[in-house]
Amino acid sequence: MQRLDTKLTLDMLWRQGLAFLLGIIIWCVADPAQAVDWTHPLSFSNAELSRRDFSGESLQAAEFSNANMELANFSNADLRGAVMSASVMTNANLHGADLTNAMVDQVNLTKADLSDAVFKEALLLRAIFNDVNIDGADFTDAILDRAQIKELCGKASGVNSKTGVQTRDSLGCQ
Repeated sequence: MQRLDTKLTLDMLWRQGLAFLLGIIIWCVADPAQAVDWTHPLSFSNAELSRRDFSGESLQAAEFSNANMELANFSNADLRGAVMSASVMTNANLHGADLTNAMVDQVNLTKADLSDAVFKEALLLRAIFNDVNIDGADFTDAILDRAQIKELCGKASGVNSKTGVQTRDSLGCQ
């Protein structure tokens, strides 16, 4: 009987030792979660930004919701993924800006310069395009309603210098 108790004790110690060793191996080998140095996107929501110069700036995923950006200069700015919902951008300069995947819904773009801008896969529903310059703008896969497309096709011309896409083709004009 004593020999059986000794064998059970040794078996239990061996299992505990193996479990302990396995725990140390997993702890040493497993890659611990690393803190990511991620900065939050810029936020200009509800801001007064009229006449501000953002030309050439990197503003990826920046937020401009409900902002007044009348006469603002965004020429050649990187605005990929930016949110500009429900803002005023009358007379704004967006020449050559990249607005790929941007949310430009319900934005007043009256008399804005959108020439050579890239709006690939951008959300543009209910945006106002009165008297805009879209020469060379690329609207490939942008979300627009039929009335907007019809209005923009009436003034569409040119080829985008970055993407090589004709404005008329990017809008699906007939």
